[in-house]
Amino acid sequence: MPVPLRELAHCRAGDKGNLATLSVFPYDDALFGVLLREVTAERVRGHLAEWLDGEVRRYELPHLPALQFVYERTSGAGVTTSLELDTHGKTLGTLLLSFPVHLGHG
Repeated sequence: MPVPLRELAHCRAGDKGNLATLSVFPYDDALFGVLLREVTAERVRGHLAEWLDGEVRRYELPHLPALQFVYERTSGAGVTTSLELDTHGKTLGTLLLSFPVHLGHG
């Protein structure tokens, strides 16, 4: 049975211009392998599909340990030109924390 990501990790988010970043840090370093396996760019893109319209790239930072997801808005409109609050980085970070993580091997 999956658990929400918020039970395993916390998320820091930010946005600047046309980019949003979501950084995920496990509460316990031993969970980093689970995050590597489960929290892929494709699955994050699918989880946030209602709010994202472009590519999601994942960067692995094993020495922290952390994962960073970068999303470039394809519409060209960034946070400084938007009247909408729903797609800003902080909101995306909160939405990402509901991501379902399977603790088993698949």
